[in-house]
Amino acid sequence: MNFTNKRCQHIPITIYDRVISHSNTAKYLGITLDAKLCCKAHVKQKREELRLKYKKIYWLTERRSALSIHNKLMLYKQIFTYGIQLCGCTKQSNIDIIQRFQNKALRSIVDAPCYNRNADLHRDRQMEMVTNETGKFAKKHEERLLHHVNVAAIQLLDNSDLVRRLKRKKPFCAGVVIINSRAQ
Repeated sequence: MNFTNKRCQHIPITIYDRVISHSNTAKYLGITLDAKLCCKAHVKQKREELRLKYKKIYWLTERRSALSIHNKLMLYKQIFTYGIQLCGCTKQSNIDIIQRFQNKALRSIVDAPCYNRNADLHRDRQMEMVTNETGKFAKKHEERLLHHVNVAAIQLLDNSDLVRRLKRKKPFCAGVVIINSRAQ
């Protein structure tokens, strides 16, 4: 798999006289990466994965379930947060796909009528919107990198000479320049 924005010819790779097939997507640790790193494949897969997992626990989270709303929300949050970090640098249209699913699930969990606003449901139940959730996970990741023992991991945060050709927002804090005494 080649990671590039350019259209390029794929060079066939052979190992022990077997041609390795080329792919535009690869799944690594549950996160789907595509050749342009635009995350659309991951978002589609994440949406389908959320739907299937939510379908399995629906009998616990449905409107008539005897389980408390707090416990229903905890169950939903457990299936929702894995792999959400990758959605932090994707387009807003991709984030909206996940947000729509979250709105439907939250509405079903709390048994809200259709005329209640989604923002009010999120505020009343202290549920973060998807964009806020991805930002929160990105900050946690940044803090872990700040205190990492590996110098190369710390240097990932130095974006002073970063050239952004794509119109994507940064999943990390903009303008952070790290000067670390351990790196010198």
